[in-house]
Parts: sequence; structure tokens; C-alpha cells
Amino acid sequence: MLQLHNTLTRKTGPFKPLKGKKVGLYSCGPTTYNYPHIGNYRAYVFVDLLKRYLLYRGYMVKHIMNITDVDDKTIKGSMEEGVSLSEFTAKYEKAFFDDLKALNILPANKYPKATEHIREMVAITKALMKKGLAYKGEDGSIYYNIRKFKDYGRLANIDITKLKAGASGRVKKDEYTKDDVQDFALWKAYDKADGNVFWETSAGKGRPGWHIECSAMSIKNLGKTFDIHCGGVDLIFPHHQNEIAQSEGWTGKKFVNYWLHNEWLLVNGQKMSKSLGNFFTLRDVLAKGFPAVAIRYLLLSTHYRQQLNFTFEGIDAAKASVERLNELIRKLGGVKGSSKSSVLIKKEISAASTAFEKAMDDDLNISEALAAVFEFVRQMNYHLDNSTIDKISAAAAINFLKKVDSVLGVMSFEAEEKLPKELMRLVEQREKLREEKKFAEADKIRAQLREKGIQLDDTAEGVKWKKIV
Repeated sequence: MLQLHNTLTRKTGPFKPLKGKKVGLYSCGPTTYNYPHIGNYRAYVFVDLLKRYLLYRGYMVKHIMNITDVDDKTIKGSMEEGVSLSEFTAKYEKAFFDDLKALNILPANKYPKATEHIREMVAITKALMKKGLAYKGEDGSIYYNIRKFKDYGRLANIDITKLKAGASGRVKKDEYTKDDVQDFALWKAYDKADGNVFWETSAGKGRPGWHIECSAMSIKNLGKTFDIHCGGVDLIFPHHQNEIAQSEGWTGKKFVNYWLHNEWLLVNGQKMSKSLGNFFTLRDVLAKGFPAVAIRYLLLSTHYRQQLNFTFEGIDAAKASVERLNELIRKLGGVKGSSKSSVLIKKEISAASTAFEKAMDDDLNISEALAAVFEFVRQMNYHLDNSTIDKISAAAAINFLKKVDSVLGVMSFEAEEKLPKELMRLVEQREKLREEKKFAEADKIRAQLREKGIQLDDTAEGVKWKKIV
């Protein structure tokens, strides 16, 4: 049975959805004011791994990921560029979706935007005022009174009396400014710094605070209580704690059953910082020639509750791991004939499947899961080297790897015969040059093919090719 670690209880226990095999999943998405950095993508890859494994286990997942397209940063950026808020954020929204595709991250069911849910946010804000949980400040903004919420601080396991103003460092103007330095803004009254970004509402002229958007969009799409909420550890406080306060204060019901948070990503052992020169977006890393699939593998290969040290050497190692998997798939696809080891291979597939699932059931223990996969790779390579695997067993092995890859999302199962004709002609041209002993020219074609992602291996049975990441 799948076990997950719940930040709220600080315990690992059985996962039991509210509605049988249906799972409501919400994860915090991007603020579209810049290109997301590698640390952001650790969170998105983690959620993708969780969702893929839930699907693997037969759950039906409804995944909602918000897009924050209005806050201090987006407003400031649009004003600096002299364009509308929607035009400014659209550029970074497109880049975000391009990055998700590059990293083979499954799309969410919906990507609701903050600017499209002003009505819902105003309704929640006014309901909280009516219940006495929120108040209007002298500047016209509306604030949540955290001392009116009994369990405030429970998610982060902190003492409410020791909170400091602006603790998150994210949007300080949105965080704490009025009656109590810890109260946070639900609705921000219009300020000249907002330019032409405002809404005329029954809560006043202004715009929403940062936290209220997630409550509005998650509850609208998943219900007043849903199964899983994900995000990075940096969002536990105050963002997720404030979500709980305003959501439960409004509905009177438990907001989320399971809170899952991924740890920090470090770069070369240090926190990412522009001043240290170790701040990278996905585009920065891709521009250095590293394949997206290797970046994905590196980001998912460390348990989500452990800090991940991101290095370029680590990407190289991840690339080698992916190539090892794809090389096995290629070899298995070329197996012909029969052998007497089909029963043994069937047992090895069953054992590998059991080990993989046991590890993933243990709070997504990806390290142990990958160890099981690569032990299987070793076993299959032994059979291939000793010609003790037949075509049927090889096909069964490939099917197992396909099942595993429905979770990992890093392998390639393209058939060998699908090599494009123009590349096949280059392979044939190189062979002709080798026969004519024109080795220098043949080597140039080999290098040309490698640049196109095709590696040639000269064997006793003739030239063999494989795709490389």
C-alpha cells in the first residue's frame, strides 16, 4: 500500500483518498514574471513523479496547478517594460509550458490563472470579514487576523507568538502590514505603484493578495476538502499555512488531507544565488548542451524530502544512466530466436517489478526504485551477453521497462528501423568509405552522425547504431 509523508502530521502513513480511486491533487505553479529556475523544476518534476506513480497504481488523478499572473513582481515587470500585465505574463507563461514539454512533465488537468478568479477571491474575502476573521485596514486593504484561527502555525510546527514580519521574504507588501505585524493581506487596496492593474469590486478598488488565489482556485476545482497539496518547503510558511487559515476559516472544513513538500535544490553544494554565479534557469542549462532528459533524471533521482545537489557532473552521470537504459532497450529489440531461460527471465521481471513497487510505495523512495531497475538491467545484459534470452522474453522485458518508464519518463522506445532515411544514407556512405580505406572521411561522417544524436559501434556482426541523449 502506498505510504506518504504528511507535513501536517509529520508522519508517514497509508494514503487513503476521499473518493475511492479518485485523487484530487493541487500543486503551486509559477509566478509568470521571469523564467523559472532549476529549483522550481525540482518541485514540478517531483509532482510529476507523484502523479505518474498514482496513475501507475490505478488511481484517477485530477491535477490542478495555478498560474500567478498578478502580484508585485508581475506588476513591476510589466510597468518596467511598458506593456500590459497580460502581455508581460503571457511571454513567461509560454516559456513555462515549453519547459514542461522539454522535461516530459505530464500536463495538469487545468492551469487556472489568478486574474481569472477575482470574483471567487472577493467572495471568500467578504465571507471571512462577515465571520469576523478578517478586517479592513486604514488603507482600505483587507487582512486576515491570524489570532482568530485556532491552529495557525500547525503546518509549520511554529509558535504563533514568535512569528516575525515578512518572514518568507517573497512579497513583503502582501504579508504583514496592519493591526498585527503577522496578519496577511487578502485584498490589497489600490496603490499608485500598481499603475493600471486593479479591479473595481465590492471589496474595494484593488487586487488580490498572494495567498488567497490558491484557496479560491483549488476549492473551485477540487472541492472544499481534497486529497493532496504539493509545493516546495519554502512555501510551508507562510503561504501554505495562510491557505489553510483562510480556507478552513471560510468553509469550516478540513482543507487538505495530505501535504507533501519537496526539499531545496542546491547548486554545487550552495543555495542558488545570482551573486554566487550559480543561478540557472532550465534554458541556461540546455544552452550548455545538456539534454533535457538527463536534467529530468537528475531532478527525480534523489528522494523528494532530501536536498538535491545539482552539478553539471551530476547531469553527465544522469545522461550516462539514461543511455544505459536505452542501450538495453535497443539490444532487447534486436533479440531473435529462442532459449531455455524464459522461466528464469519471467521470475526476474516479477522480482524487479515487486522491488520497484515496494520502493515507490515507501513514500516514493526513488533511490531504491532505481536500484531495482538497474539490477534488472544488469541481469538482462548478462542474458544478452550469454545468449540466454529469446525474442518473447526480450519483449516481456521491454514491456516491463515501458511500465517503469510510465513513472520515470526518461526512456526511449523508438524502433531501430525508424532511423530517418537521410541518416541511414550517411551510415551506408561511411561503410563504403571504410571499405575503400578512406578512414579520415569515414570518421568525419561518424562525428557528423554523433552531432545528430546517433552513435555508431563497429562490431563483428557489422556496424550498429544507437540514439544517444
